[in-house]
Order: sequence, then structure tokens, then C-alpha cells
Amino acid sequence: MNRASALALFAAAPLAGCGLDHDTTKIGSKNFTESLLLGELYAQLLEGGGLHVRRRLDLGGTDIAMEALRRGEIDLYPEYTGTALLVVLKAALHGDPAQTFAYVKQQYASQFGLTWLTPAPMNNTEALATTRAIATRYGLRTLSDVAAKARQLRLGAVPEFVKRPDGLPGLKRVYGGFAFKDVRLVDFGLKYQALLDGDVDIVVAFGTDGAIAADDLVVMRDDKHLFPPYNVAPVVRTATLQARPAIATILDRVAPLLTDSVMQSLNEQIDGPAKQEPADVAAAFIKQRGLGG
Repeated sequence: MNRASALALFAAAPLAGCGLDHDTTKIGSKNFTESLLLGELYAQLLEGGGLHVRRRLDLGGTDIAMEALRRGEIDLYPEYTGTALLVVLKAALHGDPAQTFAYVKQQYASQFGLTWLTPAPMNNTEALATTRAIATRYGLRTLSDVAAKARQLRLGAVPEFVKRPDGLPGLKRVYGGFAFKDVRLVDFGLKYQALLDGDVDIVVAFGTDGAIAADDLVVMRDDKHLFPPYNVAPVVRTATLQARPAIATILDRVAPLLTDSVMQSLNEQIDGPAKQEPADVAAAFIKQRGLGG
């Protein structure tokens, strides 16, 4: 569904956001694995806490999810601090997670009447990753290391990374160097296979990709803090939270448990060979961590 179609659908059903579902919390998500999983996780946790829930998952991109939230078509969805900063607020880059969270929390409250709950420690930021063997061979632990060794390395990048200010141009500006031996454009879904096949030496990654854990990859530390933090948290309509304050109590319990390694593992269960459903992965996690009821 494209943006125009989705917005038309929302406009055609205004009653969903106008008070018919007084006792129902409508939960949305974007249209990628981690967001679907988190939306389902939030839904099951709230159901376990005795709340009535309606799922409106897989809405689309940030603009559609945010529009649905502001119109009251949904009451909450998982959002990333970096996305809020750059895409929604169109603000300058911030490298400090606490500073970024404080800024987006304040701006969402004042501009949109939305409340950010407790952010998870996981950081689904842009990154560069490589195999453990290549990291050992070239002594790669940080982006500074990659900048210094770039002339010996072949980069596998998705097309937008070579143009975005927080991509390759930003790396060159902040770190210097980053003149790779070769830059090969690879499809998003094939980048890790290109690395494992030896076609490239290092690839553009996202911090909680399931392949990082599954393939024992090494993520380069952003030691000069180029990339904004992408901590995730439920963003809730303040009016909804005032009516049902238990939402914060329930969802804040899970936030500290969602670390990089945990999210990598959960994402891999969905995207990897097992191909599990997000609902099943969420249910198993809730049971394992004793979060039910």
C-alpha cells in the first residue's frame, strides 16, 4: 500500500480515532521485521496486563505511522530516536543517546501531544560490519580503524549510503580517510551474503540486524559518534496515556531487556532459516522473561 492509499484509508475511517474504542488501545507498527515484532510484543504485553488491544500493524513507513498516530487512528507504535530526530523533526545530528532522547521527547510533547515512554538500550543505528576473520586480519574494531585501513578494503554499500550526509560523505567528513579500494553497490537483502561469499570485506549494517548474531559478525564502534542513536521506545498519544496510565507501567518493564544482542536474536528467528511469525517470537520472549500477566 502506498502512502496516498494508506492516508485515504485513514481518512475514510475517521470514527476509529474519534472515541468509539474508548477502552481499546490501538497499536501500530511500520512495515519491517523489527517494528512488526515490537508492535506485536507491545500488544501481547498490554493484553497480558488486562487491556483491550486492537492491532494495526504493518502500516508502512514513518510518515504513514506518524500520521496515523497524530490522527488517533492508532494510540501508539514503536519509534526510533534517530528517525524522530532526522525524519520527523528534521533536526541536526546528535551523538549522545540521552541528549537525543530528551530532545525528541520534549519536541513530540510540545508539537504533537505525544509521549515517549522509556527507551530500550538497543541501538538500531547505521553501522559497518565485517567477519571476525577480517576484523582480526586488519585490526578492525572502530570506524577510525576502518578509515585508516580503507585503501585495503572493499565496501559493500546500499545505494543511498554513498550519498547520505550520515553515510559515506559523513564518514569522510568526521573521520577522514574512508577512501576504499572499491565500493560495490549491493542489494539490501544480499549485502551479508556478499560479505560471507568474499565479494566484499565490510558492509553497511544496522545495529540489530539478525545476521550480526547469526553469522558472528563484528560491528565497528562509532568512536567519533557520527551516527545518531536509534534507541526504540513506544510513542503514545498523551490523551491515551492519561486515560490508561497502565500502558506506561506495563511497557516500561520490557524496555531494559531489549538490548542489541536480544533484538539481533529475535530478528533472526523471524528473518533466518526458522522463519517464525512475529507473534510466536513475541509470545516465547514474554514467557521466557516472565513478563506475562
